[in-house]
Amino acid sequence: MKPIYNILIIIVILSALPRSASAGSDLAKEKRWSEQIVDSLLTGESVQLEAAGTPFLGIYTEASQGKTGYGVILAHGIGVHPDWPEVIHPLRSMLPEHGWSTLSIQMPVLPNDAELKDYLPLFDEAGPRIESALQFLRQQGNQTVVVLGHSLGAAMAASYLAGDGQRGIRGFIAVGMGVIQLDDKMNSALALEKIRIPVFDLYGSRDLADVRSSATRRKTAAQKSGNRSYRQLEIEGADHFFMGMEDELVRRVYGWLVALSRTNKEKTP
Repeated sequence: MKPIYNILIIIVILSALPRSASAGSDLAKEKRWSEQIVDSLLTGESVQLEAAGTPFLGIYTEASQGKTGYGVILAHGIGVHPDWPEVIHPLRSMLPEHGWSTLSIQMPVLPNDAELKDYLPLFDEAGPRIESALQFLRQQGNQTVVVLGHSLGAAMAASYLAGDGQRGIRGFIAVGMGVIQLDDKMNSALALEKIRIPVFDLYGSRDLADVRSSATRRKTAAQKSGNRSYRQLEIEGADHFFMGMEDELVRRVYGWLVALSRTNKEKTP
């Protein structure tokens, strides 16, 4: 009877411990976000995607000219959703006017009281979601696909691209990406040392302190990789969310996309 008693004690202790973030994305929160977005969506259409057996929301907005062959995957920042009003919505709704279809995806999220370190296990969930988004855009006829991430979404995308994720992705745009030193997997500087595709590292002069202070480190990491297609740009007056400077954000991103297309000797939309 003693072993059973010990097992019961262990079960009681474990049940009293706080829930670990390693349980994965907060799917209930994702569901709430999805219901709110789908009911109020004015631009684009909601699509149901799946990664590793888990369904997640995507918002697809086709280029206003129709199928141009150009697409952008948008990965939002910490704890929010694929139609977030800052950074994500302006890009997902305005880039299609310039010939680039967009697919904004729900990234893994945690409850509002979660700390940044709690997001480490979710980095492994982000890659399959980006892969699923890539497959969807391919099915829509987009042969040139770029990944754009904001804040933590940029760090997640960088981590994915540093592995085998560069296959099929033609470029990477990081908006407001800092260097998280809690773990190597979260460290975008280490990721940039392995990324070979063209990179546009965009941030504001009023961005978060970590984003601004790590700019030199990110550039050095890209140089270490030998990536000659890395470009870094600081936008004067912009904060982490480009509040009031949405048009400037879209203009800069589209300008880089045009340059990427020309470099690849493809027809610019």
